[in-house]
Order: sequence, then structure tokens, then C-alpha cells
Amino acid sequence: MADPAAYYRNNVAGSLQLMQAMVQGGIRHMVFSSSAAVYGTPLRVPIDEEHPRAPLSPYGWSKQMVETMLTDFGTACGLRSMALRYFNAAGAAASGEIGEQHTPESHLIPRILDAALVGSPVAVYGTDYPTPDGTCIRDYIHVTDLARAHVLALEHLLNGSPGGAFNLGQGQGASVMEVIRKAAEITGRPIAVETAARRPGDPPVLVASNEKARRELGWVPEHSSLDNIIATAWKWHCKMRGKE
Repeated sequence: MADPAAYYRNNVAGSLQLMQAMVQGGIRHMVFSSSAAVYGTPLRVPIDEEHPRAPLSPYGWSKQMVETMLTDFGTACGLRSMALRYFNAAGAAASGEIGEQHTPESHLIPRILDAALVGSPVAVYGTDYPTPDGTCIRDYIHVTDLARAHVLALEHLLNGSPGGAFNLGQGQGASVMEVIRKAAEITGRPIAVETAARRPGDPPVLVASNEKARRELGWVPEHSSLDNIIATAWKWHCKMRGKE
């Protein structure tokens, strides 16, 4: 929210340049990483692909703009695409060799696990949402399941599919406090909480309907239980901390 230019420059302007280069080079298939942020505050849950799109942030608007560009390039240039709308991507490779690390870290599960490792409190942004425990509810999807969806999407495009948009979520939500409790259980460590004000642009609940991806792509999320997401991420975090 503080630096909208970064999202429009990277996501919109960068994608436009990429699409132009693809057309010039004769490349006619694209799998695009979109986001549940295109929906904004949901009118109904679970959210299907026909749900109205009303982003709350420059990030969400930038993803929506690229989806619109893909449609226009499809009409004008024959570019066929699939927009995969990620819900909350999380977890790590079961081997512990590949995981999630950002600087600064903004994603919930890595922040929770960092707090478990060093004993510092984890910030919870907003405890007054209209949810059972007052914290945001999100649909967490394991990166291994996301990777499989990309392969299936590309295969379908190469086989002549017209493309379209697909939600990638497991279809169940967990609140911030539920994730913290589960992380404490899996790590065996106490995790202190520090409450903070809501962040602008955060809807109370985002939970996917993944029926379209199941039906048309044959995609089934097999690795996305909250236990597995946190356990694999914890393995990665412990390994990385050992290298520091």
C-alpha cells in the first residue's frame, strides 16, 4: 500500500513487455501467477472464479490488470493463457532443500516459525475481524501442490485448452491464531503473540472454491494440510538457521 508504483512497474509494465516479446517471438502460451487478491472482500465463501473482482490493494489491482491484458492479447494476438489465482502459498520441499525466505519477511508462517526459533513474539495484525477468534482467515496451499498445478495448466494449454482463470487453494481456511497454535504444537515451542493494528488491504476471510481446477485440470491438492505445510516449513527454517 505504501509503494504502489513498484507493483504497477513490476507486475503491469513488466508483464506488458513480456507479452509483447512473446508475440514477437511466436510464443503463444503463458501460465500466469495471479492471486486471490483480485477478489477483495468476498461476498460469498468459498470464492469461485466467477466471484466479482474488487481488489483492495495496488498488488491486487496489478494482478487484475495483467489478467485483463492476457484476455486482450488472446483476442488480438492468439496468446492462450491460464491465470492461476494463488491463495496463501506456504510450506517447503519435503526434503528440506527448498523453502521460503524473504528479506524483510512478510508472510505469516515464516514469521511464526522465525519467532519460534528465536523466542521473539509474532505480530498479529488485527484481532477485531468478523471471524470466530477475531483474526483473519486464509486458505493455505502447499507449494508442491502449486507446482503440480502449473504443470497441469501448461499441459492443458499445449493440448489446445482455451485457458482461463483457476483458483488454487485447498478449500478450507485457518485463522491466524489457529496457525500459531498449530505451529506451537508442531515445533514444540511456545510462541508469544504481539497484537497490532489491522493492515490496510487485508480482507477478513479468503477461502477458495477449487472445484473448477479439480474438474478441468484434474488437480487435487495432496500436500496442503496445515500440519504438512508447517512441518515442511519448520524443517526448512531449522536447516537455514543451522547454516547461519
